[in-house]
Amino acid sequence: MPYDPRKSKVSDDKMEEWRVGTITGDVSEVPGIGPAAKKKLAEGEGDDVVTNTYQLFGKFLMLKGPDSDEHEVESFEHMEKFWYWLANKGISSHRSAIVKAVAEKTATFFKDIYDANDYEGDDDDDDDDDE
Repeated sequence: MPYDPRKSKVSDDKMEEWRVGTITGDVSEVPGIGPAAKKKLAEGEGDDVVTNTYQLFGKFLMLKGPDSDEHEVESFEHMEKFWYWLANKGISSHRSAIVKAVAEKTATFFKDIYDANDYEGDDDDDDDDDE
């Protein structure tokens, strides 16, 4: 699995500040998103264009589905879908940090959407900067 929260280079203090802080809408406020990622997120057409933090959360939440009678998108699949969406936007650095930041912030207002403890037993050594 490509997403691994342990690959995030964001400090625990910075992540906690992000989790409890107020969202301004500037997409670069998300840990892991710098000028290059901000530019890549703004590229594309229609619903694929993300120019603010709210749209990024919207995209994250859209990837939580679709559910059906036979299948519900659970946390692992959801994080992977978002990780790959970022990859498809051309973001090659800090993807795990971005996924973790958005997931953890979202979990503060949508309980049970993400549990970091689900990843505790996975010791995959792949590095998401090696693409």
